[in-house]
Amino acid sequence: MSDAPLPVAIVTGAARGIGFSTATELARKGFRVALADLDVAALNVAGQRIGELGASWMLLPGDTSDFSGVQRHAERVVERFGRIDLLVNNAGMSQPKRLLDITEEEWDRTIDVNLKSCFNWCRAAVPAMLVRGAGRIVNVSSVSAHTGGARSAVSKFAYCASKAGVLGLTRGLAKELAPHIMVNAVCPGSIETQMTAGLIAAQREAIVRSIPMARVGTPEDVAAVIVFLATVEPNYLTGEIIDVDGGQWVN
Repeated sequence: MSDAPLPVAIVTGAARGIGFSTATELARKGFRVALADLDVAALNVAGQRIGELGASWMLLPGDTSDFSGVQRHAERVVERFGRIDLLVNNAGMSQPKRLLDITEEEWDRTIDVNLKSCFNWCRAAVPAMLVRGAGRIVNVSSVSAHTGGARSAVSKFAYCASKAGVLGLTRGLAKELAPHIMVNAVCPGSIETQMTAGLIAAQREAIVRSIPMARVGTPEDVAAVIVFLATVEPNYLTGEIIDVDGGQWVN
């Protein structure tokens, strides 16, 4: 039996949905997990549920768009666990407003939460990965980054712009941080979460007809791909963008 320390993952937006499903699957794979989220009450519940799996865990409550706060959180993870092996940038927000309705503050907030937070966490976690000479980053974008979003989508242009930025960040960092740190992204399609449940319920039949796999996706569908990118060996993947959409947006 190996005496090597268990790997450590940071998952943002981990209190529910894709983030929580990802943290759960990583815990089952033997990771020690640091869960970051703005919703403290939901984060506490998520941590308890991860603990029930027998995994080591810690909570990182706060706003992922706060640069200084994120740096302190990364330091706490290293102090507690001694290392950072994996960063999953999943935290995000929807933005349903159109161009002529959105305010400057709402635009800025969308970019801060969906894009700047990825920069904040990469900037905070990468130094610890470089110390070890290894690490992986998985960024969660959206198929809307490619398509601009369907007319019926809950989020409009500002969300699409922020998620397209995540893809640029992924490709740029993949080249910059290779060969020691692999950086990839996943783009969920129609995934049923708390944020999208109402919209999907109202249009389920039409949405399902548009998906070759004939069902709406689940957070677990996305988590499975993230965990694959986090654990596959040997790994010759970096700078890749994987759509998890049941074939809905096959090009």
